Amino acid sequence: MRRSILLIASLLACAALAFAAPHFAEPGADAAYHPRVRAPRLAPARPVVWFDHGHHNVHSLDGRYRAFGELLRADGCRVRQVSGAFDAAQLRDAAVLVVVNARGAKPHPEGPAFTARECDAVRDYVRDGGSLLLVADHHPCGEAAAALAARFGVGMSGGWCDDSVNARPASGDPGQLLFTRANGGLAPHAITATTDGGQSISVVETFTGQSLQPPAGATPLLRLAPTAMDRLPRAARSVTRGGTTTTTFETDDRSAAGRVQGLALEYGRGRVVVLGEAAMLSAQADGHGHRFGMNAEPANDNGLFALGVMRWLARAHQATSLSAR
Repeated sequence: MRRSILLIASLLACAALAFAAPHFAEPGADAAYHPRVRAPRLAPARPVVWFDHGHHNVHSLDGRYRAFGELLRADGCRVRQVSGAFDAAQLRDAAVLVVVNARGAKPHPEGPAFTARECDAVRDYVRDGGSLLLVADHHPCGEAAAALAARFGVGMSGGWCDDSVNARPASGDPGQLLFTRANGGLAPHAITATTDGGQSISVVETFTGQSLQPPAGATPLLRLAPTAMDRLPRAARSVTRGGTTTTTFETDDRSAAGRVQGLALEYGRGRVVVLGEAAMLSAQADGHGHRFGMNAEPANDNGLFALGVMRWLARAHQATSLSAR
């Protein structure tokens, strides 16, 4: 079955600006949201987290992922942005490498974001005891990160994923997915067992993204329901009228049953978490009072999920308390 996905001009403009402009100009970040950790777990070890800024990344520590960086620092991490190609010497000093929405060089953002040599360097870094958080969103980010994900046996759809049955009811958006224990989407793992004041994570919310195919031995974190669908891009057509550009993607649709939007795996002596959606760990506001990411209203537990991911990767994933100032 074929289907057309219409991308509103404002969303396209936002993504294009984030791709082309300096990170400090990144639109959409919620400057009013500041996460706080009451009982830091990583402060004694103070692990070094390297956040990739060197591969045309859509999100940055100065923009939509500012709150993510604040959260990690509050938990005791030393967070540093890193640019340039990945190599063994560079990666040696990182306890955790974080890569979010890397893209290929213009004019082909869907092209490979990493060279084969970089992919091998990251694979070897993890095999030898490092940890990787790889976050790759819907088209074009899924295609751009596919080669790196494949080094760990993870398949990326490269399209869009939605599920009208398990979306937030009031959102009107089939891509605003809710993963809960009740609907079977929130799978058991040390990451999803992270607590706030003794309460387990009850809901993780994602915002479209793509689906992932987990390799043998991986543990699902965010399981897609049998009703989830992948919308795979076939062709794009853009029309500009009165200064407004609308792009329509023709898609092939297929079931995403059995696939996931988050997984964890051990690889050699290291650990890997792969997420198929990036906004869940951001803090964004659209200018109309709508907030989405860790700061979403009604509230989700995405902040606690982010802590769980990083603590597991840093091998100190016990419970904490999280609130917002």
